[in-house]
Amino acid sequence: MLTRLRVNGFKNLVNVDVHFGPFTCIAGANGVGKSNLFDAIRFLSDLTHMPLLEAAKSVRSEGQKNSDIRDLFHKIGDEYEPQMQFVADMIIPKKGVDDLGQEAKASITTVRYELVLNYRQGDGLATQGLLEIDKEELKPISLQESRRIMRFITLEQSTPSEQTKIRNQEKQWQNSVIDGRRTVPFISTEEGIINFHQDGGSSGKPFRLKAAQLQRTVLSTANALEKPTALLVKNEMKSWQMLQLEPGALRRSDEFNVISTARLGSDGSHLPATLYRLKLENEQSKQIPDVYQTLANKLSELVEQVAGVDVERDDRREMLTLMLRGKDGTVFPARSLSDGTLRFLGLAVLELDQKSGGVVCLEEPENGIHPDKIGAILQLLKDMCTDISQPVGDDNPLRQVIINTHSPSVVQLVEDDNLLVAERKEAKSPNGIRFSQVVYSPLESTWRTKIENNTYKAVSMGMLLGYLLPPNAPEQEGHWPRKRVRDRPDVKRVQQDTGQYSLF
Repeated sequence: MLTRLRVNGFKNLVNVDVHFGPFTCIAGANGVGKSNLFDAIRFLSDLTHMPLLEAAKSVRSEGQKNSDIRDLFHKIGDEYEPQMQFVADMIIPKKGVDDLGQEAKASITTVRYELVLNYRQGDGLATQGLLEIDKEELKPISLQESRRIMRFITLEQSTPSEQTKIRNQEKQWQNSVIDGRRTVPFISTEEGIINFHQDGGSSGKPFRLKAAQLQRTVLSTANALEKPTALLVKNEMKSWQMLQLEPGALRRSDEFNVISTARLGSDGSHLPATLYRLKLENEQSKQIPDVYQTLANKLSELVEQVAGVDVERDDRREMLTLMLRGKDGTVFPARSLSDGTLRFLGLAVLELDQKSGGVVCLEEPENGIHPDKIGAILQLLKDMCTDISQPVGDDNPLRQVIINTHSPSVVQLVEDDNLLVAERKEAKSPNGIRFSQVVYSPLESTWRTKIENNTYKAVSMGMLLGYLLPPNAPEQEGHWPRKRVRDRPDVKRVQQDTGQYSLF
């Protein structure tokens, strides 16, 4: 779980510092740079299993097919910044396995990973330039700091008894994810040398590597035998997903041979095999009465005519095909379903897959969904997230969802604590050149503004109302959907002071 991300020098992300809860919605106009934060998360994830250049080329670059990797660096005028920096705070699982099936146990579950990359002019075959590691570090985060920051709910509107209950639940959740003690780093950098320390702490000599000569991150080489905590950090970051559900991939049938290891792909591939695996696993564990019926019930919130879901086995061709049954008995294969229905179905399968943890990033989840059903898909996404009212376990995985949107319909339905507003603002470089950067701001009096030493400038309610309401909005009772922000006293004050159109 990603609890905080700081980025500087990557695309238009300059001195960005964002705290994440289990569910985060980033709202802002098109072109402001919301997707660049997702690109930063994906880049860090790719660096755990790809060489530096391959990971850089996997990140989109403004639609250019053969773009220079320098396009990933922040640009002011005609000049590129020479360096980019990432600092990611996260919670990792207590246990896991490496690629060889070797078990690993973390020394501590709250860690901070920092990576600084330089651009170096290419020579010879490297005509497009090179990435060079300047600094790589992996350090423990103290238990005290972790508990202070991980409070994802504002309690000001609650009664004292409700506050006590919520804080007790929150403490139980924290106790289930915060574990271990350590004071020395796992990876450190000193004068161009990266030291990869053993989990035992100061005992044993670290591996020493010249940073400038590395073609991939040191973290990407971690294994369970020598570096179990680093291995679990690597696995956590590798699990971070950028979902780009494609109807073609969601409609595709699967072969039998992928059932045992099937996971929903970032494009929605292996949907039938993943669902079939979940059915087989549930027949043994009996966690829920029936996987197919549970999925059908969720899907009926979006498509009322759905009565059943099934995965058809073709034993002759050894293929699996997803099928839906309507209330009139008609059976439809996945290839005949609408794009919106398929996207909802893919997310519902992902929510049922308790083995799927980490971070799920999704752009504009409202695409292809009828406005009346946006609330259903947002509820599904929140159901995917870890529930901080109960300890993490097999039925409550450590999973979070980050979405972005420019839709007022989505913003209106998101709770204040879960909302960040992305704005493009003007800044000035040290040499006096003005440039544009993206700034992420929470709402006033939400949990992010309560974090000690936070750098947030809370967004004004007047600005948010302007974002929610289109120009010349008609004053008509019941014209607008109910808004989660409607009961806030400052909303009513802004209405009175500014004469904004009524939200209600």
